[in-house]
Amino acid sequence: MSVDGHQFDAVVLAGGRARRLGGASKPHVEIGGVALLDHALAAVADASHVVVVGPPQLARPGVATVLEDPPDGGPVAGLAAGLDGLPDDGPELVVVLACDVPGARWVVPALLASVQDADGARMVGPGGRHQHLVAVYRRTALRAALDGLPAVHGAAMHRLVVGLRLVDVPDDEGATADADTWADVARLDAELSDRIEP
Repeated sequence: MSVDGHQFDAVVLAGGRARRLGGASKPHVEIGGVALLDHALAAVADASHVVVVGPPQLARPGVATVLEDPPDGGPVAGLAAGLDGLPDDGPELVVVLACDVPGARWVVPALLASVQDADGARMVGPGGRHQHLVAVYRRTALRAALDGLPAVHGAAMHRLVVGLRLVDVPDDEGATADADTWADVARLDAELSDRIEP
């Protein structure tokens, strides 16, 4: 499968403790009647292979689910586990999504089209915020960056990508807004419900 001729695999990060949501299971929180995890999976529906990084109860039919060991290692540890869960002979491009960005489906094509000869492409949100978890990376560059870290558990995403040549793709429509708090959830539910088909 491909988007506009770009073949890709995908890693969806669905772990974490969701402290700002009072410990609720963030992947199960609904926006427009659809669970956040299922929004993320819809965004990468055309991927050749998809791995969800999260606890076993998040499993979806036909989608591999893995968890970093030890768990709660943060996004870099989750990404490493997800990459290990993909076939070694998969496409060179790997879309990486946090599960709490329900508008990601509208930016994945732009990310894939923007990579060209760079190591990847990432969305840039309001205020210039780099969205390293709404991005696409070249598998070889991502693997080399992970191997270059002293440890992946607890590592910060900006440390992982500091040496990569990334194309910045501006988010002009707020598609990368994430659901970190219940106020975010309410706002996104109101804004996106009319654009989403449950």
